[in-house]
Amino acid sequence: MGKLLVIIGIVAIMLGIIMIYFPNAVKWFGNLPGDIKIEKENFKFYFPLVSMIVVSILFNVLLRIYRYFQ
Repeated sequence: MGKLLVIIGIVAIMLGIIMIYFPNAVKWFGNLPGDIKIEKENFKFYFPLVSMIVVSILFNVLLRIYRYFQ
């Protein structure tokens, strides 16, 4: 469990560095077709449905790879 938390932390740090120094690299994320955006004069609603499905699939693949090599 400790190794998994360290790996998650390292991945989070690497993603943060990428987002700081290369903001256009992840500009597409959150603007995928299927993400729900409703904007009116005094109201904004955003639900990243497809983006969270992509995150879930990536996390699942990484977890399976980690378990395979454990």
